[in-house]
Amino acid sequence: MSETERRSELGELKIANDVVGIIAGLATVEIPGVAGMSGGIAGGIAEMLGARNLSKGVKVDVGEHECVVDLFVIIEYGYSIPEVAQQIQENVKRTIEVMTGLDVMEVNLHVQGVQFPQEKKGEEPQPPAPRGK
Repeated sequence: MSETERRSELGELKIANDVVGIIAGLATVEIPGVAGMSGGIAGGIAEMLGARNLSKGVKVDVGEHECVVDLFVIIEYGYSIPEVAQQIQENVKRTIEVMTGLDVMEVNLHVQGVQFPQEKKGEEPQPPAPRGK
């Protein structure tokens, strides 16, 4: 596990890369329109990860005073992907910079899928309306 290290007259501060990844994951899922983080493509479908695996949908490259973040997300159907992406990028950058003091150089977003609304429980799926001949 790699970490960021800073020294002051009072001592040392070490921030693990996993901590930066978790911060990025939490800042991502609090944006409306984000269905969840994606662990990649498994069998052709994006695998959705739960809250306990937030850092699994995040890749961070941390330098001495800066970092680059790659996020793998699933967006809820009906939201504008470019708008949600911009909100994610701004929130992740701001949150990491405030919490860690690192300069965020890039927040790269990889949309791995779209989550469609689930039908209400107890409701049977309706067959498509017949087409006229």
